Amino acid sequence: MILRLLRDGERSVGEIADTMPDVSRPAVSQHLRVLRDTGLVSERRDGTRRIYRLDPTGLAQLRKELEAFWTSELHQLADDAELA
Repeated sequence: MILRLLRDGERSVGEIADTMPDVSRPAVSQHLRVLRDTGLVSERRDGTRRIYRLDPTGLAQLRKELEAFWTSELHQLADDAELA
């Protein structure tokens, strides 16, 4: 959900948390930290606020990994189908 929100542009932690009333603000911050640490989002400071945005480089790497995984899974499925 966080990645979908950031697809529309930068948002602060508070703006993100406001869209998820069932998730605490500290939990949103923790998720953002994980996304930042994995390179999927980046942050900048605006005074005391942290503003998050998607990181195109990290997303491109994720897409590459998923495509490689998907391709290998399809090849495995084809091989299994030929054996059956």
